[in-house]
Amino acid sequence: MNSRLKRLTLVAALAGSLASLSACFPLLVGGAVGGMLVATDRRTSGSVVEDEGIEQRSASRIRENLGDRVHVNVTSYNRQVLLTGEVPTAQDKQLVEQIVSRVDNVRNIVNELGVMGNASLTQRSSDSLVTGRVKAALVDAKDLFANAFKIVTERGTTYVMGRVTEREAKRATEVISSTSGVQRVVRILEVISEDELARLQPAPPPAEAPKQ
Repeated sequence: MNSRLKRLTLVAALAGSLASLSACFPLLVGGAVGGMLVATDRRTSGSVVEDEGIEQRSASRIRENLGDRVHVNVTSYNRQVLLTGEVPTAQDKQLVEQIVSRVDNVRNIVNELGVMGNASLTQRSSDSLVTGRVKAALVDAKDLFANAFKIVTERGTTYVMGRVTEREAKRATEVISSTSGVQRVVRILEVISEDELARLQPAPPPAEAPKQ
């Protein structure tokens, strides 16, 4: 197994492990684990919990109203919601947005739903593979902190979310656009200053006193 494939496998395994842990221990995100998440993805622990709630409630209400005739993915980052997938009509596209807009804590919606038939399993698998490649490429980029970004790929278009500096946004765009399988990059980023980034970084551990 080559090194690139090993990294992709590691990303997939890590994602699966985190999903399992989240399902078993959903409240930990607000405690010690929440502190760790804040240090990596730059949201507060409260925002992390809110985003999870937004995604779950939105998906549930979409299913209740539209059932299986639509394929909608809801991704929330710092209460900004990205809608991707497919719906059969323009009216359904607006209806999905209206449903999500009524979910508590949503502050903004980016509606990228395509009016078309649902994507095939082959297309969805291809998109998942591209997302894995992008995440691996961000890990490989030593001048970026991969966990500061949330990546979603839909029909060859890769969406990137996060709270990053202008330098990080530009560099991440270069990395993502050069990744195999990415046809288009859409940035849904909150740009922060270098000073704000410095304030978000965890303080270094205190130096140990020399042993006598």
